[in-house]
Amino acid sequence: MPVTTDVESGPFSATLRASTLPAHERANHSEYMNALLGGELTRDGYTRLAIQYYFIYQAIEQAADKLAKDPVAGKFVFEELRRLPSLERDLEHLVGPDWRETVRPLPSTERYARRVAEASDWSGGFVAHHYTRYLGDIAGGQVIRRLLERKYELDEAGSLFYHFDQLGSAPKFRDNYREQLNAAPWSEDERARLIEEAIVAFECNIAVFDELASELDEYRAA
Repeated sequence: MPVTTDVESGPFSATLRASTLPAHERANHSEYMNALLGGELTRDGYTRLAIQYYFIYQAIEQAADKLAKDPVAGKFVFEELRRLPSLERDLEHLVGPDWRETVRPLPSTERYARRVAEASDWSGGFVAHHYTRYLGDIAGGQVIRRLLERKYELDEAGSLFYHFDQLGSAPKFRDNYREQLNAAPWSEDERARLIEEAIVAFECNIAVFDELASELDEYRAA
């Protein structure tokens, strides 16, 4: 999966965004996301996604814990971003108090989590997956939050995953994150490798959405 974008032209954060945009758009317009954002799914149809996110963020945040003191990756470990506590409260509400004994990852989710663990043996691989998920949740994820509040009346538990109140100004946080990307001391080759891994991260997300799409008939609202 070669990267053709010139990694030396303009800020690295802009190059990263431009290089991953096609994969990002495919993820946003996957069959599952189209059905969710179109209000076509039952609450259980959304719950299936929340369950997969639990296992994905478990992998990312375990990697974050290991890399918290890394001189490069550690700059991208923000306690206020941690999603697992919110996902746990959401799943208790959406699935029930015994959710830990009942939820299971899809095969595509298991592959995604393994990829996160493998890629996080260096700072750029970790940041590629971290960037792909968290910055999207802070921005585009707010559309899903509003849908959950409106369609399923999930304005607290059930939609807490999309609550980022601890960040303060979300635009300011995103700007700071991009500045960290631009300042990180990766070589040109490492930046290209990070971009490749970010594209892989989007492909991992797409694979999960595609597997969820295979269940859509079961979870379409009447």
